[in-house]
Amino acid sequence: MPDPCPWRIVADGIVIAVRVTPRGGRDAFAAATPEHFAARLAAAPVDGAANAALIPLVARAFGVAKRDVTLHSGDTSRLKRLHIAGDPQALADCAANLYGSRP
Repeated sequence: MPDPCPWRIVADGIVIAVRVTPRGGRDAFAAATPEHFAARLAAAPVDGAANAALIPLVARAFGVAKRDVTLHSGDTSRLKRLHIAGDPQALADCAANLYGSRP
């Protein structure tokens, strides 16, 4: 059985798992557990505001355009999966750097 990892490489980028805490003060994105990243958002989970705030936060953390980050699953859940389009290896390296190494 493979070790858990908060991201996986796909053909056109990576898919990351993120646990979101809405109304969490200021926006922040960081490593969390071996299963997911953590995102604290100032936005409330109302009318998609938290999801809308998550996209630019993740884009900034990975150094990609907002259009390259899409919500893959978890629209109404705290645990979300996001697809980040781009060079898969470069994005995986960026994810590893956010963790300090591969979890």
